[in-house]
Amino acid sequence: MTTESTRWPEPLSVRHQGWTTPLSRPRMANDEDVRPGLALTNRYLSRDGVPLIPVSGEVHYSRIPRHRWAERLRQMKAGGVTVVASYIFWLHHAEHRDQVSFEGDLDVAAFVDLAIETGLEVVLRIGPWVHGESRNGGFPDWVQQAPVRHRTDDPAYLELVREWFGQIGAALDGKMHTVLGIQLENELYDQPQHLVTLKRMAREAGMSAPIWTATAWGGADLPETEVLPLYGGYGDGFWVDADAPWDPTFRDHYFFSHVWDDAGIGADVRRAQAIEAASGGPRTPSELFPAATCELAGGMATAYHRRPRPEALDVAAIAHCKIGNGSAWQGYYMYTGGTNPPGEHGMQESHATGYPNDIPRLGYDFHAPIGEAGVLAGSHAELRRQHAFLAAFGDRLAEMPSSLPAIRPTGVEDGETLRWALRSDGRSGFLFVAWHQPHFPLSVHEQARFRVELDGGEVLEFPSTPIDIPSGTLARWPVNLAVGDTTIAWATATALTLLPGSVPTLVLIAEAGIPAEVALAGSAPVIVEPGFTPVRFGSLDVLVLPAGTAGSAWVVEQPARRLLLSADELQWDASGKVRVKAAETPWVRVYDPATHAFRDRDMLPSVTVSGPVSPVVTAELVRPAATAVPNSYGKHDGRPSAPAPDVFDELAAVYRLTLPAWAAEPSADALLRIDWAGDIGELRIDGRTVTDRFWDGSRWLVNLTDVGYHPSAEVTLHLLPLAAGSPVHVPADSRTRLTTVDNQLLEIDAVDVQPRYTATEH
Repeated sequence: MTTESTRWPEPLSVRHQGWTTPLSRPRMANDEDVRPGLALTNRYLSRDGVPLIPVSGEVHYSRIPRHRWAERLRQMKAGGVTVVASYIFWLHHAEHRDQVSFEGDLDVAAFVDLAIETGLEVVLRIGPWVHGESRNGGFPDWVQQAPVRHRTDDPAYLELVREWFGQIGAALDGKMHTVLGIQLENELYDQPQHLVTLKRMAREAGMSAPIWTATAWGGADLPETEVLPLYGGYGDGFWVDADAPWDPTFRDHYFFSHVWDDAGIGADVRRAQAIEAASGGPRTPSELFPAATCELAGGMATAYHRRPRPEALDVAAIAHCKIGNGSAWQGYYMYTGGTNPPGEHGMQESHATGYPNDIPRLGYDFHAPIGEAGVLAGSHAELRRQHAFLAAFGDRLAEMPSSLPAIRPTGVEDGETLRWALRSDGRSGFLFVAWHQPHFPLSVHEQARFRVELDGGEVLEFPSTPIDIPSGTLARWPVNLAVGDTTIAWATATALTLLPGSVPTLVLIAEAGIPAEVALAGSAPVIVEPGFTPVRFGSLDVLVLPAGTAGSAWVVEQPARRLLLSADELQWDASGKVRVKAAETPWVRVYDPATHAFRDRDMLPSVTVSGPVSPVVTAELVRPAATAVPNSYGKHDGRPSAPAPDVFDELAAVYRLTLPAWAAEPSADALLRIDWAGDIGELRIDGRTVTDRFWDGSRWLVNLTDVGYHPSAEVTLHLLPLAAGSPVHVPADSRTRLTTVDNQLLEIDAVDVQPRYTATEH
């Protein structure tokens, strides 16, 4: 007799594959630069004998006003970041050789202290060449113009570096014992000995750390044992030609794989230097070190000729895949956007510096999880759920290698074969599903069921009936997850965290469109209706939150792990005391494992503004734009160039913005919001440009406090139209809008101002 189950499609199958090399301990962090309690193996980093998976986020202190450092660090901590990484831009500190500064916004020592006080580790990327879309790759002009062979062991160049390293070392005197890692150079492909030289010189300058790193993408030839190779992955990039399709090097990151190299990252720099990616270099991590990243896409910068606009799921899917691939360290670039210092000749890379891409002079928002104005993007919520998972289960996950299924996609254009992987120690693990990519949406994957083969011949098949997996699904499903004396055989809801208590609570988040099914070992599965009340399984509470609440979930790790729900922005420091940033009365709920329920959390509001709060901003046209802007302002290396400043001033429209009086009050921390369409925008305060933007269809956000707005300030918005025939690449919806005009596009859809008050739990 034929049963219903035999008519189901064959389950998707994966077999656990153990580690290919034995556990070993490199010299780094174990025999040299030892930090008590910290250890490094070829599989993971550990603290006090417990494996962990760090999460690092790039934030450039010199691109952020010093008065914002504490808030940015709290925002990062609330996002689940555990390590802050920052370039030290030589150009920012020493634009002139005789005027070196480590004060104010450049006080790197104070930034390190503040990060440590916030409960975060620190990695310093000391260069001396760093890039980060900075002029000359971060070299001051006087260094760039020096008659030396840059980025080599040329003695004349090394003398300049020795001077710079000495200045960094002096600024950080007494701080290095708190620094977790140091990155040497950046995107250096074929000079391993130079990296060794830089490491020696850094030590001579008083800088050392348990972890020394270097970027490994592009087949980089790195000095074995001397640096931890770090990888990256971007789902789109500004560095390809304006008319180029979605490149395979970008598409590749939406798949599970054990190949970590990416030949696409740094292609712009290699193009400018007329060099190829190193050939014959490793495409998988060294057997000496764990798989680690420092440049997963937190977003993407904007060039004049090409303006990617990654969405939250685009960012999250790449990070999710890297965890499934076996990541032992999640590192993002950028995690926090910023604004360039002005500089005499500009601080950004451009065609004028010989770089293939024109970059905005000031704005470096990067579409990051924390934007230039300090506003959280949707990616912050998507990533922080992954980071909460790593905080709760990273000690187990770090000891679980990645196994790929028997049937895998045939290539980057395969949109039919399900993308999934297993991380397992042979007894338990997590099943990862990634069913999302930009530009070419995926259809629903129908009738999926999984077969997981573990050690000892144990086989798990689930769910109980085949499921359809909607596009946009990023799942982390537990397999044989033991909590106390209860084992969850499997579940089809994503693991978020594990809350302590006399009865611990496993928190899962339902997948949109997929039934949340939970099975205890040896028991029949149960469909759990998502909600806010847990279901008891053995000696474990299982709380399955509705998919629609995922963006409101926050997990505080110290001093004790807590689960909170809030649609407003939450922040906290090392104390775990929560602050809320909201435009209106905040709403925060906290889960109490003792009562098995959520309760409202009382918040103490800060001082609000005086008088009524109106969001209205008047935009008065002072001077209209030119009636016909050109399709092109010239080219460099075959790519469209941005107009020169004088051309911009000649052609751009000028609007005088009149803001409500309350917007200047410090307690309002007012946010200017501009919805517009055109080519280039500049915001000026009393005639001084304070930030700028190349239009890509996204909302332009400006923090008025940070740009120096005051009650008597004249605020002008300067907008350049985009010619209908412009060859620049903009996102599809923006291109569609451009096609609706006959001549040129320039429109202001809305301008308003919003307060952001702070409240603190008591």
